[in-house]
Amino acid sequence: MADVFRAIDDETRRVILDELVTGDGKTLFEICSTLATKHDVTMSRQAISQHLTVLEDAGLIATERRGRSKFHYLTPEPLREITDRWLHPRED
Repeated sequence: MADVFRAIDDETRRVILDELVTGDGKTLFEICSTLATKHDVTMSRQAISQHLTVLEDAGLIATERRGRSKFHYLTPEPLREITDRWLHPRED
């Protein structure tokens, strides 16, 4: 769970997740464009790519390659595990 907390600790990564909630299956180009136009986040493609890697390593996004394009999809299960742990604890 530590990697999930580390991943969502960064504001840029939270904005990326917000954008994937509104429209799943975005390419790096689409994510960079949206961040620049809607959120005034002006980072290099490489910097955004590094953020995406952190999110993917934490299990918060999944990727799919189609031809030369790589599409990014939100994977909410790690966040559900966190909310289930504290908001819906099991009664033993």
